[in-house]
Amino acid sequence: MLLFTPGPTPVSQNVRNAMSDETMHHRTPEFEAIFEQTRKHLFNLFATDEIVMLASTGTGAMEAAVINLCHKTLLSVNSGKFGERFGKIALANGLKNIEIKNEWDTPVSVDAIVEILKTNSDIDAIAVQISESAGGLRHPVEELAKAVKEINPKIMIIADGITAVGVERIDVSNIDCLIAGSQKALMLPPGLSILGLSNAGIEKIGTGKGYYLNLASEIKKQRQNTTAYTAATTLIIGLLEVLQTIERQGGLGVLYCNTARRAKATRAALEAIGLHIYPSTPAKSMTTIDDPDASKIRSSLKEEYGVNVAGGQDHLKGKIFRINQMGLIEIYESLWVVNSIELILHRMGRLEYAGIASKVYNETYFKSALEKKEI
Repeated sequence: MLLFTPGPTPVSQNVRNAMSDETMHHRTPEFEAIFEQTRKHLFNLFATDEIVMLASTGTGAMEAAVINLCHKTLLSVNSGKFGERFGKIALANGLKNIEIKNEWDTPVSVDAIVEILKTNSDIDAIAVQISESAGGLRHPVEELAKAVKEINPKIMIIADGITAVGVERIDVSNIDCLIAGSQKALMLPPGLSILGLSNAGIEKIGTGKGYYLNLASEIKKQRQNTTAYTAATTLIIGLLEVLQTIERQGGLGVLYCNTARRAKATRAALEAIGLHIYPSTPAKSMTTIDDPDASKIRSSLKEEYGVNVAGGQDHLKGKIFRINQMGLIEIYESLWVVNSIELILHRMGRLEYAGIASKVYNETYFKSALEKKEI
């Protein structure tokens, strides 16, 4: 079965091998050396002033960010299930929450953020997804963060990059907390989350809030290459192998370029056979299609072609399907997916099969190579 869901993503054999070695105690020089190496790679990936790893899913990191960086009122952007989650976290922890709510295909307006800030001086943190995976939407987070910092540099910008870190280069100049999760572009099992923090964010954290999710205690310990509580040793060992694999295969620049080419080629291929891209500003992490036959296409992909893609949630259940673009994906696997979809549409009587999806995918992905002059 080809796993093309936008998390969890496939775990490669070399990473599984690395994680299957003998169990290592987290309070040993041997593990501290692994922890130190992993942190160095993560600083390169995040480009932030500090890095913290937590033994939790991405939701744990979201809660840690909110309780440590928001002391009064959170402004949360809700264009999907995960934007909605930020607001619920704030309220569950006794904080006030002001929500900007849009349809799941609609990015937040920077002007709307600015207008709310003009009339709400208690807002001290803003939480937004870079890539809202409920609908495959890309928010203008960098522009938003810049505009906010020009109004009040003390407002903390919390950016959920769970389906963005490892997908594209993110400008963190005005971001105070960038969140990632292990089971997305980092190609690991679930259970490890990472926060990249700015110096301003560290100052705002101070002595920290909460107990297990107290970021101050974690910063102190992790600068010593250990953790405040039990580390997710196996996942951190796997993470180091993932990051080293990315380096061996050309580095982050190559990874970002290949992901962008794959996302563009998949969109072009599916549009060429008459399908519609759901979000107005698509994220590079996934390709989201809205279609009246979404459920049938999704089930046929799984049952007949061995491809598992994700469906929609809530009001989009049965109305969309989402194809993952994160991680190290072989080109022939992506071609299999788009060609399978064209075959399914043919059997539904919606088109005459002509191999158009594969042709357009190849032309789009390899366009730069096709345009090279002969030597």
